[in-house]
Amino acid sequence: MERLIRALYAVEEAAGFDVEERGGAVHLTFDEPPGTFVISPNSAARQIWISALSTSFKLDWSEAYTDFVLTQSGELLLPLVSRLLTEQTGNAVSLE
Repeated sequence: MERLIRALYAVEEAAGFDVEERGGAVHLTFDEPPGTFVISPNSAARQIWISALSTSFKLDWSEAYTDFVLTQSGELLLPLVSRLLTEQTGNAVSLE
């Protein structure tokens, strides 16, 4: 989660969103087009939950990848969030 937060802060201004940490969750706010993403760790379940683009994503911890993975697509955490940011902003955003 810390790696994700550092990556988000590194691109927030150039990508056109604001990052705010609240109660363990990370909130991303977009002006154009308007929107909000919420990224929350669920330590008990070893998951990260993402609410973005009117969809919920639950990523599970993978020992094989030593990363969180979206089971349905096989996407790792940073590439998934990069894709979601790109879809929201209409500009290529890379967190890697």
